[in-house]
Order: sequence, then structure tokens, then C-alpha cells
Amino acid sequence: MSAPIDDTRFAVVDVETSGLSLRRHHVLQVGVVVVTGTGQVIDRYSSLLAPRRRWFYRVGPTRIHGITRGRLRTAPPAGEVLAALGERLRGAQFVAHNAQFDVAFLRKAARRAGVELTIGTPLCTLRLSRRLDPQRQHSHRLGELCRRYGVELVHPHDALADADATAAMLPHLLAAAGVTSVDQLASIGA
Repeated sequence: MSAPIDDTRFAVVDVETSGLSLRRHHVLQVGVVVVTGTGQVIDRYSSLLAPRRRWFYRVGPTRIHGITRGRLRTAPPAGEVLAALGERLRGAQFVAHNAQFDVAFLRKAARRAGVELTIGTPLCTLRLSRRLDPQRQHSHRLGELCRRYGVELVHPHDALADADATAAMLPHLLAAAGVTSVDQLASIGA
């Protein structure tokens, strides 16, 4: 018999990057909120990541994410941040809004930092939301989903704020999809 979804630990992750190209850009900030299937918060963690080359790096769209070179100067090394993230992922179901994007950037960052980061099969709240709306009558952007489900998104494009909002939205999406056990996660794309 499969474990009930309420007893499952979910590590809801978000990253802010210097751009959208996996080849040219890099992770600037990681946020993770560990919750139960009911949405009870167990742990929260966020950190900026120091760039590999401190003198020549780009931070990308500062007007969107608010991350400046000055803020990154005192950030811990990527290896330290990714190791802390890895501890929080251990034994939890990885979740992200547009998981494919976040996972690709995290795996690249972990490889570069020499950190083993076990992610497993991610659960994507974007894909789940789209699946619940086969006629595509609604927007599935994080801000729109938050409005639809009555979840507060305090500071969009901050990794921890986005992870908090996604974590608060997760129980609503799981309930709408009729997911009550861990076994059912595979049927929804986890």
C-alpha cells in the first residue's frame, strides 16, 4: 500500500539565474521550502551563490530579480549552497514550477561545483496546472496561479518567495488532480 500524500515530504525549489540560456548563464540564487503534502512548512532555506569568476560575471536582468553584483560579493561558494540544498532534497520529492528549467540549471551548477545533487524525478507544478486545464483557458504563470488559488506571492522573482508560493499552491494542485497517495505522483508526471 502506498503512503498517503499528506505524509510525503516535498522539497519545493526555485532558482534565479543570470539568463535563460543553460549554456551561457548560471544560478544566482536558490530557494527551497520543505513541506508536507498538506502544506505544513518543515524547513526553509535560501542563499545567493558566489560567482566562479568574481571579476567577470553577469547578473542578467537585475530589474526582474533584483540581484546585483554587490549582493553577490559576500555570497557563499556554490558548492556550499548546493550541499545545503542537497541535504534538504534527501528523502523528499523534488518540486518546482517549470521544473525542467530549475533542474537543468541546478545539475549544471552541481557538476561545476563538484557536488552530488540527487534530484530524482521532479514534480512540475507548471505541467500539473496545464494538465488540469486541457483547453488552456487559463494562464499557468506562477503569479496567475497564486491569484487563482488565493496564495500570496510576496516578492516575485526572489527564489525563496517563489518557492514559498509554489509550496502553498502545491496542496491545491494535488487536490485538484485527485492525488491522495505517493503512487499517484507517477501518473501525474512526477
